[in-house]
Amino acid sequence: MMRSSRIVAALGLVVAVHLPGAAALAQDVKLEVKSTDTVKSVLERMVGKRVSVVLTSGPELSGIVTSVGDKVVLLSELTGREFFDGVVNIEQIGAVIVRTRSTR
Repeated sequence: MMRSSRIVAALGLVVAVHLPGAAALAQDVKLEVKSTDTVKSVLERMVGKRVSVVLTSGPELSGIVTSVGDKVVLLSELTGREFFDGVVNIEQIGAVIVRTRSTR
């Protein structure tokens, strides 16, 4: 009985430590579109945020927008490929998807 209560206490501590970090990852982002916006200008406002980009050829990539150049965007920590970064041609992006709400 004493051993199982220690295990439960340890699990409770692990959950308490990791839940605040998970909540921080699911931060709400306000997505606004202005009449003069381009894919590039939207991505520039999302630097440091996690986004998904849908390529005109079909695939979708998700990662953190690290930097935006004139022709390409650098996505780091690609979903499903956490040890990889990727450079995407802005002209090949058909849509930018941003998580704007979290479940609470």
